[in-house]
Amino acid sequence: MQDKLTLMIPGPTPVPETVLQAMARHPIGHRSGDFQKIVRRTTEQLQWLHQTKGHVLVLTGSGTAAMEAAIVNTLSRGDKVLCGDNGKFGERWVKVAKAYGLRVEVIKAEWGQPLDPEAFRAALEADTAKEIRGVILTHSETSTGVINDLQAIAGHVKAHGTALTIADCVTSLGACDVPMDAWGVDVVGSGSQKGYMMPPGLSFVAMSERAWTAYERSDLPKFYLDLGKYRKAADDDSNPFTPAINLYFALEAALGMMQKEGLQAIFARHDRHRRATQAAMKAIGLPLYAAEGHGSPAITAVAPEGIDAEVLRKHVKERFDILLAGGQDHLKGKVFRIGHLGFVCDRDVLTAVAAIEATLQDLGLAKVPTGAGVAAAAAALAG
Repeated sequence: MQDKLTLMIPGPTPVPETVLQAMARHPIGHRSGDFQKIVRRTTEQLQWLHQTKGHVLVLTGSGTAAMEAAIVNTLSRGDKVLCGDNGKFGERWVKVAKAYGLRVEVIKAEWGQPLDPEAFRAALEADTAKEIRGVILTHSETSTGVINDLQAIAGHVKAHGTALTIADCVTSLGACDVPMDAWGVDVVGSGSQKGYMMPPGLSFVAMSERAWTAYERSDLPKFYLDLGKYRKAADDDSNPFTPAINLYFALEAALGMMQKEGLQAIFARHDRHRRATQAAMKAIGLPLYAAEGHGSPAITAVAPEGIDAEVLRKHVKERFDILLAGGQDHLKGKVFRIGHLGFVCDRDVLTAVAAIEATLQDLGLAKVPTGAGVAAAAAALAG
C-alpha cells in the first residue's frame, strides 16, 4: 500500500505529524529576531534533555559530525586516547581518532558483548604519567543492540583527573537516562533522526567546562566544526553558519512533545518496549544477539538460528510494509534489528512482533504456535 511504510529501525525513526507540520512552515531569516527566539528556546530544551547546565550546540550535519567535532575540539595531534570498540560504531571512532593523528589504545569486546568498565579502570590507573587525554566510546552500540555502562566508565575517567569522557549517545539520548552533569560526562554527541523524533540533518554536541578547557589547547584542524564559533554564536542566540532553519522548527516542536511527556516517562516507555520486544523474540524461539541484561532500550538485535535474516526482513517489508534493520558487516544475513526508538508506541511494537510471527508462518519456519510472541509482548507491556 502506498505511503504506508513503518520504520522499525534505529534511524531514521518515525516522525510525528506535529513535527512534520512544523517543518512545513515557510523559512525565516536566520539572523532575524524571530529565529533568535527559537534558538533561545531550543537551547533551554536541549539543556533539559541532556540534564546539563552547560552549552549544547547545534550543527547542521549527522551524528558523525557531532562526534568528529567532539574529537577535534578537545584533543591535539599525538594525544593518547582510549577507544572502546564492541561494534560498528566503536570501530568508526577508532578510525576517526587515527585519521586525526591520535595515539589510539583500543579497549575491545566481542560484538554482542558490553565493554568492560574494569578494562578502562585498569588502563587509566596504569597511566601514572597522565598521558591519556580522552576516552571515546559509544553508549548504545546500534550495530549489536548493546548498551554500554557509560556511568561506570565515566566515573573511572573522572578519577583519572586528566582524561575526558567523549560519548557517542546518538541512539541513547532520548531513549534512556543520560544525566550528563551528574555522571561527569564531558562531551555528548547525538543526532536528530533518533530519539529526537525528527528527520536527519541536525546533530548536537554538549560540552562540559573541562571540555572547554581542553578546547583551548586543542590544535587539530577545524573550521566548520569549530565549536568555539558555535559557543560564541549560541551566547547571542544565533549560529555561526546558515543552519537548517526548518529543522529548527521541527526541533522546537519535537522537544516540546518530549517535555510534555516528561523525561522519566520517556525512559520508562523505551524500557517497556525493550522488555516487550525481548520477551516476544524469546517466546518465538529467536535468540537475542546482545548479551543478557545488556540490551539497548533503542534497538533489539535478533540472531535467528537456521534462518536467513535478510529473507525474513524482505518478507516483512514486502508483505507488511514494516522496515527492520539488517546486520552489518559479518552479521549480514545473520542478524536483524528491531528499532523501538523515538516516536514509537505499544501498538508499533505489537504490530512488528505480529508481522515477524506471520512471516515465520508464511516461510514455514515457525517453531511455536503463532501468537506466542504477541502474547509475551502484550504481557510485558501490561506489566
